[in-house]
Order: sequence, then C-alpha cells, then structure tokens
Amino acid sequence: MSITWSPLAIERISEIAAYIAQENPQTAENWVEKIFDLIERLAEFPESGGIVPEINNPASREVISGNYRVIYDIEDEGARILTVRHGKQILPIDDLDH
Repeated sequence: MSITWSPLAIERISEIAAYIAQENPQTAENWVEKIFDLIERLAEFPESGGIVPEINNPASREVISGNYRVIYDIEDEGARILTVRHGKQILPIDDLDH
C-alpha cells in the first residue's frame, strides 16, 4: 500500500519542524524522522491508528507521536495523510477536507 500526503500535512510538518528548530535544530530533525518512521508503518498497517474521535468515522484514523496527532484517511490504495496537529489544538474540520 502507498502513503500520500496532502499539501496541508506537508505544510504542517514544515511549520512544526521550523518552530522546534528555533530552540534546537537537532531535536527538530529527530522529530521529523520519528514522524516519518511512524507514517511509513501505515503503508503496511493502515488500520493501526485509532479512529479520530471528533468525527467517529472508521476510515479516518490518527496515530500519536509524543504531543502530536497525525490524522489520515484509509483509502483503497493506502493511507492519505491529512494533517499533523499538536494534541492540545482543536482539530479544525477544514483540515479533514480532501
């Protein structure tokens, strides 16, 4: 199965990494690697994440890495990464638009 990224998810990863890098560039690099490692596993196990509680749709899932939620949809060909959010942030429904 494949992994695809929405433009918003790519933008969010970049923003978060840039924010972390202001204090510690190595921590930012490690964070990005950890997120990508977590997402790579979704290609083999797309249903491994929990259902996103805000929408309660079995096709919309999330995996948690530290303080961050990676929100994705399970699709026929794999997983589509929709957004990445800090766990304390409200998840805007617009982030889940395709």
